[in-house]
Amino acid sequence: MRNLLGMALAAAAVSAASAAPTAPACAPDALGTSRTLALPRAAGAWGTVQHAPLPGLAPREVVLTFDDGPRPESTPLVLKALADQCVKASFFMNGEPMARHPELARQVRDAGHSVGMHGYRHDNFSQIPAEGQLRDLESMISTYVEVLGEAPPAYRFPFLAESPVLLQALDQRGITVMSVDAGAEDWLPDQTPQMLADKLLAQLAKPGGGIILLHDAQDQTARALPFLLQTLKANGYRVVQLRWQ
Repeated sequence: MRNLLGMALAAAAVSAASAAPTAPACAPDALGTSRTLALPRAAGAWGTVQHAPLPGLAPREVVLTFDDGPRPESTPLVLKALADQCVKASFFMNGEPMARHPELARQVRDAGHSVGMHGYRHDNFSQIPAEGQLRDLESMISTYVEVLGEAPPAYRFPFLAESPVLLQALDQRGITVMSVDAGAEDWLPDQTPQMLADKLLAQLAKPGGGIILLHDAQDQTARALPFLLQTLKANGYRVVQLRWQ
């Protein structure tokens, strides 16, 4: 792990030395990213489905998050939809596709989005022995460091199936656990953009904002995302980007 972290620091230094390209101006009617919320690289757990509300969010502010990628067939479409609306999001990637598609994982990061972990395999850890859970976490961390060149700041459990073993391990490593406040159940098949938008607005109504869960590995989500972003804007929601200091 020390060697991997050393490689991470060297890669980060090279990246910082490179000049970032100038981003195109946002269209006047774009949803945009209203502000950035900086979180410490520390243990914590946020999202009202399982934990406390994310601190620092105002009413009708949302954080867009995507799980299960990167996937070449759909993640680039998600990135385009976000770029078209000048929106920054957080992607919680699985280790196996990250290892298969490292350039796509770096493309997400280089587009200005934050990246967290979602398990090396997409397993329900409540059904796996403790040793297997910890092996999966170590594989996930090693892959993240190798691909992105830095230590991971955050983790979301597959299926939101949090386990005491991994909660303790993440706490000891100072890694933030992210749950959710609202979603669109976009893993269910055969949903139209309007169906997804209606579900998302209904789930947002109770908390009034918060962490939105979507999946960049879903084709229907990638196709619907332009409409979902327009729907958020039309209903007065503002996007906040999460960054970890």
